[in-house]
Amino acid sequence: MHRSRHHKMIAGVCGGIAERFGMSPTTVRILFLLSCILPGPQFILYLIMWVFVPKAPAYSR
Repeated sequence: MHRSRHHKMIAGVCGGIAERFGMSPTTVRILFLLSCILPGPQFILYLIMWVFVPKAPAYSR
């Protein structure tokens, strides 16, 4: 898994998840925002993924 270079708004985490699972980046972003309504560490997990998941190689799409 990589953070997306092409489908990013903040860090490319949602875009990378969307690319990995063949989904629309917009759908993943909406699901993430909806999940933030529920109790849990969603935002903290996003920050951890931002730090530890590498960016996609420059030649990747």
